[in-house]
Amino acid sequence: MTEDRLTPQQAWDEMSQGNERFVAGVPGHPRQDVERRHEIAAGQRPHAVLFGCSDSRLSAEIIFDKGLGDLFVVRNAGQVVSDSVIGSLEYAVGVLDVPLLVVLGHDACGAVRAAIDSTGEDAPPLPPHIWRLIAPIVPAVRRVLRASAGATPQTVDAELVGREHLRDTVAELMHSSDVISEAVEAGRLGIVGANYRLEEGTAVPDVIVGPVTVTGS
Repeated sequence: MTEDRLTPQQAWDEMSQGNERFVAGVPGHPRQDVERRHEIAAGQRPHAVLFGCSDSRLSAEIIFDKGLGDLFVVRNAGQVVSDSVIGSLEYAVGVLDVPLLVVLGHDACGAVRAAIDSTGEDAPPLPPHIWRLIAPIVPAVRRVLRASAGATPQTVDAELVGREHLRDTVAELMHSSDVISEAVEAGRLGIVGANYRLEEGTAVPDVIVGPVTVTGS
């Protein structure tokens, strides 16, 4: 692999431009041919690592108009931080030397909805594995409930909860991983926390950490 390493800003600009093409309905479907498959068979050098929700509507390479070998993708329901997630992201940052980490949440997230519902007084118990998965989202639920006068689990704004959880996720990655935080401090890595809007197809930046600037920020 002989591709030059992008800067964090260049990597985000490419991601943003790809999302714009997807939203406009004119994707380029780059680097998805036989030649590309052969080119990257011996090794990978992705331009970004994406940590996002497992939701079937968030296919990373599609919504950012990317091809084979462009993205290192880590996903679970609700983009919840775990040891396996951190280890995978640290591999991308520390070994593959990616310049950009995108953390992608979205509206109408089932994991966020389950976390909200779990705070109701008569909420039925969840299967233990599902509960352990969504439990890290509950603090965001409780903060939004406290800040929203008169809100209940039935009426609270799930999008506000999702955005709060996204911010928590980025903060937790910085707190829990020396590999990630040190790469940011050294200027080698930028982090963009974005919310994907299912209807429009847009990935809207909400949290920026490190040497990346987005339009309007």
